Amino acid sequence: MTADDVRAAAERVRDVADLTPLQPSARLSRTTGAQVYLKREDLQRVRSYKIRGAYNTMAQLSADELSAGVVAASAGNHAQGVAYACQAMGVRGRIYVPTTTPKQKRDRILWHGGDAVELIAVGDTYDAAAAAAQADVMRTGSTWIHAFDDPRTAAGQGTIAAEIVEQLGAVPDVVVIPVGGGGCLSGMVTFLRDANPDVIVVGVEPAGAPSLSAAVIEGGPVTLADIDPFVDGAAVKRVGELVLEVMAPLDPAIAAHPELSSSATVDSADRVLSRGSTHIVHVDEGALCSTMLELYQDDGIIAEPAGALAVAALELLPLHPDSTVVSLLSGGNNDVSRYGEIIERSLVHRGLKHYFLVDFPQEPGALRGFLDRVLGPEDDVTLFEYVKRNNRETGAALVGIELGRADGLPSLLERMEASNLGTEQLRPDSPAYRYLT
Repeated sequence: MTADDVRAAAERVRDVADLTPLQPSARLSRTTGAQVYLKREDLQRVRSYKIRGAYNTMAQLSADELSAGVVAASAGNHAQGVAYACQAMGVRGRIYVPTTTPKQKRDRILWHGGDAVELIAVGDTYDAAAAAAQADVMRTGSTWIHAFDDPRTAAGQGTIAAEIVEQLGAVPDVVVIPVGGGGCLSGMVTFLRDANPDVIVVGVEPAGAPSLSAAVIEGGPVTLADIDPFVDGAAVKRVGELVLEVMAPLDPAIAAHPELSSSATVDSADRVLSRGSTHIVHVDEGALCSTMLELYQDDGIIAEPAGALAVAALELLPLHPDSTVVSLLSGGNNDVSRYGEIIERSLVHRGLKHYFLVDFPQEPGALRGFLDRVLGPEDDVTLFEYVKRNNRETGAALVGIELGRADGLPSLLERMEASNLGTEQLRPDSPAYRYLT
């Protein structure tokens, strides 16, 4: 893949992909001290950039490949791009998605594809859906449209970088790009490095699915044993081969020990970003949720988890005050039913939400006493549920408490200790905590 491939892709998708705004963000510029722009791919016609790669790939298929029908696997956004292309080109398609794909994305896939596509849900991760899709290809001889590990797909995603340079009139100093399988990063880096080798590139992975970091450290793609599926658009167990070729050389020793160099690092946000450097940073899912809420409440932007990754990373980066920074807001396919979990994860991340197991005496006024003696004036009980009764004297209850201030936790714990009630705090990293979220 070359920059010329990206330029050719730009011509193919010109009448299909919308020219999305490159929007200056006064709020993020004020927060970071740099001049921050958001590339608004959430405003794309399928609400993500994925239409670019899907259409660019299908537009280059032969008549025989198209007549065989296409098969794709996706967490939801690539599927919408393939579905749109199938409908526009009159091609039959079968699209595999994980069973965890939000209903909003499934509905949009069927809306874009209409009668041209069949939607099949299988497995609980993208990788499981991809395995089922590849088995379909082997069985039927249909044409495989990869979500990220195909130079045609990556070149299509790279057209975002071409638009940024055209809209800005120059190559930005820093470009921040979300990473799942690595196709978008591959395409954009290919074009940007050709336009200006001094550009700083930051790839952003969800902390719960750091497949690119693992691949750099191990010297090739590895399959992660477990991932957090919350950032569904970037929750990939195994990164593609293509991104490692494009990003080379990334020294495994540097990846494993970021203190050795600032030129190519994993989790190197505490280092100065030098010209021409490449960085990989991780964003905690709770911090990501806080960013999603800020985008919604302060900017009126609906971003899905993967869509907000690059924006969430901005506060981690030591940006030069005079630098021009472009952050790719990559998608807006967020199901409104997910906002309860988004708010919950944000509160926990900010230290405002805590859960406890409390042994209450089985006597009148026990709960009232707890509220009077333990809770602070700004605190609130958000969950109260008896778990079981151990004996006649006490009964365990699951209690969720939202603090008025994050620094109020130590005093809350002191009051709990003084109450003489048996209490146990459930921490987010404990096995029992997963039953709460």
